[in-house]
Amino acid sequence: MSHRIKSALGIAAAAAIISVNSAYAQTPASDTIRIGYQKSSTLTAILKTNGELEKALAPLGVRISWHEFTSGLPLLEAINTGNVDFGADVADTVPLFAQAAGAKLAYIAEEAASPSAQAILVAAESPIKTVADLKGKKVAVTKGAGSHFLLLAALAKAGLSFKDIFPAYLTPADGRTAFIGGKVDAWVSWDPFLTSAQRQSNARVLSDGSNGLASYKRYYLSSAAFADRRADVLNAIFTKLDETGKWVKAHPKEAATQLAALWGIDAATVEEANSHRSYKVGVVTVPGLSEQQRIADAFFAEGLLPVKVDAGAAKIWTPKRD
Repeated sequence: MSHRIKSALGIAAAAAIISVNSAYAQTPASDTIRIGYQKSSTLTAILKTNGELEKALAPLGVRISWHEFTSGLPLLEAINTGNVDFGADVADTVPLFAQAAGAKLAYIAEEAASPSAQAILVAAESPIKTVADLKGKKVAVTKGAGSHFLLLAALAKAGLSFKDIFPAYLTPADGRTAFIGGKVDAWVSWDPFLTSAQRQSNARVLSDGSNGLASYKRYYLSSAAFADRRADVLNAIFTKLDETGKWVKAHPKEAATQLAALWGIDAATVEEANSHRSYKVGVVTVPGLSEQQRIADAFFAEGLLPVKVDAGAAKIWTPKRD
């Protein structure tokens, strides 16, 4: 079996667990919203800690049930099967796998591009000076992540293909270990892992997503049915996310101190990592999904997506403006 087919089957299997039979999912109590998040979901983690979202939803008679997930794909699976109503930010690649599996999701909000929040790293003393020098080298990357698209885009710009390198598909934690230990020639990752590794080892950035290479947006989603049913709740959430994103950028040290306690990373590293993120919450638009289509096409060509995906065909919810 070819490497391409194995890659396709591996990601397709992960995506396929997202059921398309969400119509039969149990309907939640009307006075409770179930919010899924990851520990790294910055704005949602802050809101969960400070209780501001509970205060915003109280006038609507709505309580919150919080549910933590280890990564984006199972979070979107839970939304589609009706076990979660709203999901905190996931990387740009994740909704595409959900779409490929037929998930009935709605884009609720986006965090504006943060191209320097993911990068290809090499050791400080590495002889590798350009992306072209990665030819024949072993590169650690998390399969299907936003960093995977960055690697594809950077290689293409340098006149290389994915077949010109030897990929090591590793989780961020395992990728870091392999990189620090010299087991791989380069590592592609995102913040806060990226900044943490740089500060620990003085690693060099070979390329990030700047100059149109890979924007790296993050998205908030709900089920399409919930978006139709509870616009009032989503309006309140959108407003609080927007406010929190502005607060993080205006109070970098205070935000870093809060997040350091949640993430188990020192505050200085968190503050530097946060400086790479826009945290600018905005409305999702079809034109704004143009890079989603680039990612979908690139992943399909590499056998990472089992079917072609029309990124603009997803449901887009728009907040009500006063």
